[in-house]
Amino acid sequence: MSDKPTLLLVDDEPTNLRVLRTVLHDDYRLLFAKSGEEALQLVAQQHPALILLDVMMPAMTGYEVCARLKANPATAAIPVIFVTALKDEVDETKGFAVGAVDYIAKPVSPAIVRARVKTHLSLVHADELKHTRLQVIQRLGRAAEYKDNETGLHVMRMSHYAQILARAYGLSEQHSEDLLHAAPMHDIGKIGIADSILLKPGKLTADEYREMQKHPLIGAEILGECDSALLKMAKAVALYHHEKWDGSGYPHGLAGDAIPVEARIVAVSDVFDALTSARPYKQAWSIEDTMAHMQAQKGLHFEPQLIDLLQQQLPAMLAIKQRWAE
Repeated sequence: MSDKPTLLLVDDEPTNLRVLRTVLHDDYRLLFAKSGEEALQLVAQQHPALILLDVMMPAMTGYEVCARLKANPATAAIPVIFVTALKDEVDETKGFAVGAVDYIAKPVSPAIVRARVKTHLSLVHADELKHTRLQVIQRLGRAAEYKDNETGLHVMRMSHYAQILARAYGLSEQHSEDLLHAAPMHDIGKIGIADSILLKPGKLTADEYREMQKHPLIGAEILGECDSALLKMAKAVALYHHEKWDGSGYPHGLAGDAIPVEARIVAVSDVFDALTSARPYKQAWSIEDTMAHMQAQKGLHFEPQLIDLLQQQLPAMLAIKQRWAE
């Protein structure tokens, strides 16, 4: 089977399909449809990577075809480029409203057709890579849970706490969402800690505690060097979430703004959830006792502004806590 991307070309005029075939057949596997109904059947059977779609067709217009594709979760992500002689701004607005990603005017320019198709396939590929990276991060987070006393629900809660605090801190919506996905990596380094230490029911000895303190460095080594902004953030969270605002944390004794903001946010989120959750070795603290402790650590363990924001956002945090209760 060909490893070329599959394109679906839809037009009720055979001449137009022949023109597009001439332009694209060297680089792509091509499917052809002469009506909207035929196009929808081919999409269901073949799931093309991209669709070049005529607007003015009998029985079912390109707008209707596009709208039906976008209404179906199985086909909604397939990019649709309208190829049309229509040039009215209203026509273009309607096309984008039903979900098209681009317009190409007839008569087509071969160079423009090739460039637009290549661009939109590249965007699809970029989205797929981002989704794959996210899945890898989520699975690594699950791996860490198998090695720890903490639960998957703890990771869910503290990640959403981190997103809430990031927004309140003034980070962008995208930055805050990235932190939601990076935060589960905070304890990935515990994979490298011996079970005899990690799962010990009693108090750790001084030597055992020193071993436990290596998990941020192990986490950073596991995540390594990479180009992905999301994985870079996850590495920073893993490495620095035990640093303290006053410089008394580990592994590097960083203080204040030298600690990446994402790690400062995760530190607050992680401790808040740990204190308010029951574990085999402790009872859950009340919200009042937890907030009193967090306030007492303002400027010591935690950045003062984040504790103020924690207090402001407490209703949203408690809604998350209830949603993912143990």
